[in-house]
Amino acid sequence: MAAIPDFCGVKDIIGTDLGRATELLRTGEVVAIPTETVYGLAANAFDEAAVLKIFQAKQRPAFDPLIVHVHSLEQVEAVVSFSDLERMGMRKEAEALMEKFWPGPLTLVLPKADRVPDLVTSGLDTVAVRMPAHPMALELLRALDFPLAAPSANPFGYVSPTTSQHVADQLGDKIPYILDGGPCTVGVESTIIGWERDAEQWVLYRPGGTPISDIEAVIGTVGQARKTIIPASPGTLESHYAPRKPVFIGDVRSLLKEHFGKRIAVISFTQNHEAWRTVVLSRNGNIAEAARHLFAALRSLDSSEADVILADIFPQEGLGAAINDRLRRASAKRN
Repeated sequence: MAAIPDFCGVKDIIGTDLGRATELLRTGEVVAIPTETVYGLAANAFDEAAVLKIFQAKQRPAFDPLIVHVHSLEQVEAVVSFSDLERMGMRKEAEALMEKFWPGPLTLVLPKADRVPDLVTSGLDTVAVRMPAHPMALELLRALDFPLAAPSANPFGYVSPTTSQHVADQLGDKIPYILDGGPCTVGVESTIIGWERDAEQWVLYRPGGTPISDIEAVIGTVGQARKTIIPASPGTLESHYAPRKPVFIGDVRSLLKEHFGKRIAVISFTQNHEAWRTVVLSRNGNIAEAARHLFAALRSLDSSEADVILADIFPQEGLGAAINDRLRRASAKRN
């Protein structure tokens, strides 16, 4: 791979200049963009050379596919093969999901159009696509004549960014511009579902910002995707979202005893714990507020002097399932 440009000398790397972001993307550069879920690292989804810069900046393995972002249902036709959807008998359900949940934190894995490069889909015949609900992201997409491939704007395997400063802290020397749209309002990635041909059903690849119960109200029961060595959708590697410090999820009181004598940090839903430091995500038990604060808490504690990070198990419903999923991935042991 070619060397990654060093942009650390650019003082105004964070800004709100849509014109600058548009021009950079048109000339094959990457730009960090806000969405309602997390900040994404975007490039022209039809330009393989530009998409490659995403992998370079993130040090992301090429077997992990990317999500393509669109601004309208009409633009989906440039990304998704609707003739294949029609042949599978899934077009009406796919369009019903788009109409109901877009713009919003739902990604659909669907048959890809020929124009989508294999680098975006990791060689799969499907593409992950969604329409973000952030007004600045949509304005940017409307100013372009191509969709944007955009995984989370963080080094591969590390905590996803929910502010422009988070992006600058991690990738500021590797990308030319960060479009600042304020803190993310959802704070966890999109839910990902797709049609699994062998099982002949919709399956869940990743829980996220759209509760699965809401999806099932539209298309019926959604199954669980099979685990594979090569992921069938973005963000499904077992050890994704992993901080550098060891993370343990479970009953915090028991975990505190197991790690007695260490400098312990705790991520809690609603209550303080007798630990070196506790970050309470929502004192009034608001699961959406907890989701918004999750990645910032992980980032803060990972950069602290804590020896270990302990985390509550959250209610396994709605956004609670997405939080538990992220914490489980953060606690996955890496070789």
